[in-house]
Amino acid sequence: MMIETPHEEHHFIHRAGWLRAAVLGANDGILSTSSLMIGVAAAAASSQSILLAGVAALVAGALSMAAGEYVSVSSQADIEKADLEIERLALEQDPKGELNELAQIYMTRGLSKDLACQVADALTKNGALEAHARDELGISDFSKARPLQAAWASAASFSAGAALPVAVGVFAPHETVEIWIAITSLIGLAILGVFSARAGGAPPLNAAVRIVFWGAAAMALTALVGRLFGVEV
Repeated sequence: MMIETPHEEHHFIHRAGWLRAAVLGANDGILSTSSLMIGVAAAAASSQSILLAGVAALVAGALSMAAGEYVSVSSQADIEKADLEIERLALEQDPKGELNELAQIYMTRGLSKDLACQVADALTKNGALEAHARDELGISDFSKARPLQAAWASAASFSAGAALPVAVGVFAPHETVEIWIAITSLIGLAILGVFSARAGGAPPLNAAVRIVFWGAAAMALTALVGRLFGVEV
């Protein structure tokens, strides 16, 4: 049978690692910083206090996001390494049993016994550990944990998101700073929702509506807290 030149398909799974961290960081940067600044503004704080709250939220949030992503994704990487080590030892101690295990996996996916054994044998000869990592453990290049990538993506995207309400706090009139921060932040969240949806191949409208709804709710609640207490926080 001739092997034709494979046609290329445009997939999005290769973006999963950095896209998740980047979207989470940008969303949190816009939402947490704008909510904090709105809450402080609602407490009748000065322009300096509002801006200071925004800058502090940007710096602390970016560092927190980077550290949190690095630690959490490092934990995933540690689990992957431990599982791969267990699989490596199993391949050394019982190669025949591992070969049969791989064949069973392919049989459960619909291959006949003979074909499953042929595929398992061929893939084992080509790279036993890689075959078991992919088909038994579900570890692939697309899903592999990358702590530094996730940390940098989160910190950079958080800073970019938080810079929006901070910039508004610098230039907007003090009397209407809450309104300007809220409006621009919601627009920013909507744009982020559309961008993240398109980058991931999902419908943009649903993502934009979802992110704007929860963003507006968070800002409204924070403003309510600021007005109820009427103190600088």
